[in-house]
Amino acid sequence: MQRVASSIRHGSVLASLLMRRLRVYSRQNRLATALTELGKLERTCFLLDYFQDEALRRRILVGLNKGEALHSLARQLFSGKNGELWDRAFEDQMHRANCLHLIMAAIAAWNVVYLSQAVEELKKQGEVIPEEYLPHITPLGWEHINLIGQYSFTHQSGRSLDSLRPLRLPELEEQEKRVINVRKK
Repeated sequence: MQRVASSIRHGSVLASLLMRRLRVYSRQNRLATALTELGKLERTCFLLDYFQDEALRRRILVGLNKGEALHSLARQLFSGKNGELWDRAFEDQMHRANCLHLIMAAIAAWNVVYLSQAVEELKKQGEVIPEEYLPHITPLGWEHINLIGQYSFTHQSGRSLDSLRPLRLPELEEQEKRVINVRKK
């Protein structure tokens, strides 16, 4: 096993090639059996750590949640043709997948800009926002974005990140609705 690990580490054999060769044998040889048992041992050690260490479970859950949010956004954006690539050419499929990633990155970047503005606005209002909470905010939400329709990407002079639309704060909207209702009566 040490020779195999050394060969893989030095690049004289690819791990994928080695695994293919080991699977070809009709009956298990000693090396394949030893590697299988080592894998079982590693999995058992990981599971023991997982059950014992709450911080490890949380890190894994955070990673899973981020992945799910990313896939959920991708599913929402790529809803045409049941989310399947119907292009025949591989190059066309890659273009479509790259466009999907570009749109996802644009949504995340836009959300980061507005989330930063929201945090600054709340701090101006005197809200205390601990810095350790900020890494837990995900910029992958899309509920506020119209995902269907036509978009115009023409350049508008005077538009920049310094001249964004004001934030829609729910409590201010409620106050405005109450004022409008009082005026109507």
